[in-house]
Amino acid sequence: MAHLTTNPADKERFMCIYPAYINSKKTLAEGRRIPAEKAVENPSCAEIRDVLTAAGLNVLVENKMYPREWNRDAQFRGRVRIQLKLQDGSLCQDKFASRKDVMFYVVEMIPKLKSRTQKSGGAEAGSQQGEGGKKGKKKKK
Repeated sequence: MAHLTTNPADKERFMCIYPAYINSKKTLAEGRRIPAEKAVENPSCAEIRDVLTAAGLNVLVENKMYPREWNRDAQFRGRVRIQLKLQDGSLCQDKFASRKDVMFYVVEMIPKLKSRTQKSGGAEAGSQQGEGGKKGKKKKK
């Protein structure tokens, strides 16, 4: 394995986060890494990427499956790689010193995403009534 590198700025050394790590629907055995009450429901790679890119981190999305994920659907695919350290070993951002720091930041920010705030408003009513349910919600505001 001579090609392995110790340079923290190389892509192979970036930290990985699978959506399962922060999914409140998963058990610890299924791969959740943080307390369920802090986790978010069914996060996607795109949401994790958007949150961390907005935070100013160097982020890559890879088309990989989480090994413990039994569902092979496209929505469960993906792994996010995040650069935590610069070439000299110092942190890119002081607030992200560890994997846990990044995960807790992501679960705090995902519910605030526009895609989440809009969906939560009329998703249930909208799926049953079509456009009618969504229009009613807008008038009540």
